[in-house]
Amino acid sequence: MTVSNVPSTLVKPAVGPVREPSAGVTAVPPARGGAARRLPVRQLLCLLPLLLVTVVAVRHRSVLADGVAQLRGAEVPWLLAAVGATCLTWVAAAVTRQGAVVQRLPGRRLLAAQFAAGAANHLLPTGLGASAVNLRFMSVCGVPLARSSAALALYLLAEGVARVGLLTALLLAFPDALRLGPLLPGGSFGPLLAALATVALVAAGALACVRRLRAAVCSFLRTALGEARSVHSRPARALALWGGSLAFPLLQAAGFAAVGQALRLPVPAAHMAVAYVAATVAVALVPTPGGIGSVEAALVVALVAAGGPVAVATAVVLGYRIITVWLPLVPGALTLAALVRMKIV
Repeated sequence: MTVSNVPSTLVKPAVGPVREPSAGVTAVPPARGGAARRLPVRQLLCLLPLLLVTVVAVRHRSVLADGVAQLRGAEVPWLLAAVGATCLTWVAAAVTRQGAVVQRLPGRRLLAAQFAAGAANHLLPTGLGASAVNLRFMSVCGVPLARSSAALALYLLAEGVARVGLLTALLLAFPDALRLGPLLPGGSFGPLLAALATVALVAAGALACVRRLRAAVCSFLRTALGEARSVHSRPARALALWGGSLAFPLLQAAGFAAVGQALRLPVPAAHMAVAYVAATVAVALVPTPGGIGSVEAALVVALVAAGGPVAVATAVVLGYRIITVWLPLVPGALTLAALVRMKIV
């Protein structure tokens, strides 16, 4: 058979492979270029937590120095007990996070994420840092955004209900633990109620006027209610959610009381626990990074209301914040950077 007699359909396939090398060569540089562009951004994200830690430490260097000075004369066993209680709070947070979502999350990575979220929470306005870290972590674990947002809302609701319920139970058990006069200065309750009512009216007006916002809120509420039903249909998840939510403030209060014992504050440990929970409930709506500044002031006022001297109460608060904020801050920031680098968050 001569070449002229070969059908054209048999000749065309031989032409295709000639173009493949050029197509393969042109496909490689964009992929490498994209990786080169993404690499500096991820490196900057890894360095950002350390930069924020430096800024916060410089801004609060006097508080840091005073706290370290106060801890020098403290009883070491009680300080170790406070450190142990602080470490257990991350375990309680991990248990609560798992209880808020039906899907099984990797345990070790979840615990590391809570440690990193604690550092992020002290570097950003209260709650935003931890929420962002946990939303990203659940997204990487394959939880859809709607369900992870619903799990986050369920976690915050359970934590708030448990903290307020614990405060109510402690006040009923120890009615003389606090003098509420210093905690609620004259004329402060009315403006607070007015502010809350204003926020509620603005939110209601926005929902009534903006149709898309109303639809988005209704969709989120349906997802959140469905997620809550799914979680509470599993006894293990419900126990983890509510047990962890209650254990978290209890461990915080126990650590605070241990620091008070280490510095020999003349206030019973149970009264110190009441003071701590009351102060954290009172300061929950203050949008400062990790509550730095506002938490210290509220805790000092609460300890004075519980009957402690101002000087020793200030020393206890500074020592407690050193243990719970400043000591874990750099390791937490390093953990966050490592999780970002490994694409876990």
